[in-house]
Amino acid sequence: MVFSTKNKMPVLHQKIRNLVFQHIQQNAETKGIWLDSVNGHIDHVHCLISLSKDQTISKIAQLLKGESSFWINKNNLTDSKFAWQDDYWAISVSESHVKQTRAYILNQEAHHRKTTYAEEVDKFMNKQGWQYIQQ
Repeated sequence: MVFSTKNKMPVLHQKIRNLVFQHIQQNAETKGIWLDSVNGHIDHVHCLISLSKDQTISKIAQLLKGESSFWINKNNLTDSKFAWQDDYWAISVSESHVKQTRAYILNQEAHHRKTTYAEEVDKFMNKQGWQYIQQ
């Protein structure tokens, strides 16, 4: 699952990024969410999640995003009110690709020295044949 900051604002500076990701991991544990990996960059987060039979990706997104934005604001980690973008995207990963996906998630810092998040999303959408929905 991937989700970004509201309006893709670059507010997850290195100083707070690891705190936020650690908190998301701890929150997932508390809520019984199996979160294998969490990492991201200045404007987005990647999560490798395994769903149990009674969990849905939308409920997991709500739990992780809602609680973490509340926690970020409660602890005044950003200069202005923090929010995640309303949407997110998720795709299933076969067992044979878990190790590769985990490595990709954990390598976000180096990855984004070469590729922006916007470029990454556009490339992924083209690969999957997805199109933006105009509202």
